[in-house]
Amino acid sequence: MSGLVNALVIVAVVAVVIVRQFRARQIGTDRRWWLLPVILGVVALREPGLLDAHHHTTSAVLLGVELVIGLATGAGWAWTTRLWAESDGSVWSKSTKASGGVWVVGIALRVGLMALGAAVGVHQDSSALMLGLAATLLVRSGVLTWRAQSFTGTAGSAPAYGFGMARPARKERV
Repeated sequence: MSGLVNALVIVAVVAVVIVRQFRARQIGTDRRWWLLPVILGVVALREPGLLDAHHHTTSAVLLGVELVIGLATGAGWAWTTRLWAESDGSVWSKSTKASGGVWVVGIALRVGLMALGAAVGVHQDSSALMLGLAATLLVRSGVLTWRAQSFTGTAGSAPAYGFGMARPARKERV
């Protein structure tokens, strides 16, 4: 794929993921939550321009930092997402304002990393950004699935602590 197609795929995935996460969504712990991140990772790794041919070490370090930023963003996003269980036992999630802040910080760090790479003369392909996005989505989905299992129990039938308690009602802005 060309760099333009990769950029369009990245923008489309980010837009869909962000829009979907700020709505209440049911979490299924038996779903294949890892599928989209794995597909993005495979597409990113198939690209020949993942590392700069003239600056192998520097581009590998930048890629490593990109992956660390992706992992931290995914973990921060997952831990700032609100989870709750309904009376039927289904677990729901919705991102919070803090989750939006995690996204803003993650994007700012990635832009800064790309600027640093450009300043030292390293050519960075969009596949590195796609690999970082795959890491973000993989960690976020994994942590959310793990957190959701505490509501349903590991077998899916045992209630979590406080399951039957009423949760505080509050207005949500539309």
